[in-house]
Amino acid sequence: MINYVFEPAIVPSLPVDKSHERFPVSRVFCLGRNYHWGDVLNSKREVPVFFMKPATSVIDAAGELAFPPLTEEFCHEIELVVAIGKGGVDISEEHALEHVWGYAAGMDLTRRDMQMAAKAAGHPWEPAKAFDGSAPITPIVPASRSGHPTQGAVWLHVNGAERQRSDLESQIWSVAEVISQLSRSVTLRAGDLIMTGTPPGVGALQPGDAISGGIVGIGQFEVVVGNRRNS
Repeated sequence: MINYVFEPAIVPSLPVDKSHERFPVSRVFCLGRNYHWGDVLNSKREVPVFFMKPATSVIDAAGELAFPPLTEEFCHEIELVVAIGKGGVDISEEHALEHVWGYAAGMDLTRRDMQMAAKAAGHPWEPAKAFDGSAPITPIVPASRSGHPTQGAVWLHVNGAERQRSDLESQIWSVAEVISQLSRSVTLRAGDLIMTGTPPGVGALQPGDAISGGIVGIGQFEVVVGNRRNS
């Protein structure tokens, strides 16, 4: 028995779709630009860029979203989320999907003004992405039910108006490629989540905004933006 100096925090987790079980979250990796924008297709793909959010940023995509402090430009980014069920390092593309436990829809919420100011100053912009509740995610659908989606509409509405719409087939890097690339630099673990990038149309949110979004065949959500902390 390990004698901790204090009781360890509860492991963050997400519900499993149509189950009483929950998926324990280890780490959250996020991929930068991963969709073709407009009519221009990238003939030469750049090496994918990853960043991280803490596991404590993960929340169920339901109810009210807290408006984070220190921002006036709180932005939405809808993404396909990959849930890793088997760890590994230097995973080949051929075997990458064997490591996937399931899929979900989620948002990479961002303090855009903080991010842009940090970039302009040459500073790390992790705080713009890695705040409490910055990764609301739907229940995880086991890959045994969903398969490994390569097509399917990705959409997000704010107050009934469409903000983002694309299709998984417009992703630059496939899920297998993303897993393989990421596993070259870090050993993946069961419980890791990978947010695979957002399509065009990201925008700012205001208190009271009603957000709905989803990915066909994977999941959808409805949430409301809460008030600013000082209001």
